[in-house]
Amino acid sequence: MTKIIMDTDPGIDDAAALSVAINNPELDVELVTTVAGNVTVDKTTINALKIINFFGKGTEIPVAAGAVQPLIKPFEDAARIHGESGMSGYDFHGELPKPLKETAVQAMYRVIMASDEPITLVATGSYTNVALLFAEYPEVKDKLERIVAMGGTLGCGNMTSAAEFNVFTDPHAAKMMYQSGVPIVMVGLDVTKKALVTPETLAEIETMNPAGKMLHDLIISDGDRNEHGVAMHDVNTIFYLLHPEFMTTKKLWIDIQTEGPANGETVADIRGAYHDGQTNADVCLDIDAEAFNDWFKAEVKKMK
Repeated sequence: MTKIIMDTDPGIDDAAALSVAINNPELDVELVTTVAGNVTVDKTTINALKIINFFGKGTEIPVAAGAVQPLIKPFEDAARIHGESGMSGYDFHGELPKPLKETAVQAMYRVIMASDEPITLVATGSYTNVALLFAEYPEVKDKLERIVAMGGTLGCGNMTSAAEFNVFTDPHAAKMMYQSGVPIVMVGLDVTKKALVTPETLAEIETMNPAGKMLHDLIISDGDRNEHGVAMHDVNTIFYLLHPEFMTTKKLWIDIQTEGPANGETVADIRGAYHDGQTNADVCLDIDAEAFNDWFKAEVKKMK
């Protein structure tokens, strides 16, 4: 079983990733932390609690609220994609559990340092909490197995022609994370735009069980969709964790642009020419989209 912390900004695709993670027996979700990203951090925290509560795990999986804004850059949300609440499309019921009184950084530090084995950090929002954690508690780096981060692109961005949303939201935090020395898997748009949840998959999960209905209703409300399906970007981090064999990766050095028109761009040293052959990330370049859909349906079918 892999111990993970999910640092997230629900967001529809974050909600789907969280749903899979907390229901998969191969993953032990030790903590969920939230960050301003898709919507403000008060909303991302409520949304994380909604998902955890939906699956009856409100007393098992703690949630800690994190950064309210990027380190330097002005905050810009993605409510145009995820709706004003961040999770439009489904009405959740029941009284929500309370988040921890600790901040996300405090909770991450405590959980990481107390663990008897290395923890994998799954980052599916902006990386502000991660950067703050490393700045305040650099000793945690030695206790992390790796970071599996949704974000970045080697091709075409979705905020500008160069930049993907999570990196663009807080490029200075992204730069700190990629310079941290912690092993990183970059799960970017190069794969997430290929692994669409298809209309056929959505039709199947809608009638599987209550979880399938909930996820269906959220996903069809996502503004990032077309006739071929919906890009569930963040779910790809969990897919990679459980089935790396279905992704093609390459070790590269990733630099982050933090100013100018290319702000938020993830630049890869594809020739190994500028960092003495060193690399700082396993970059996902390709994915088996059919396997992704089959896996996603199987995961939803198992949900209680």
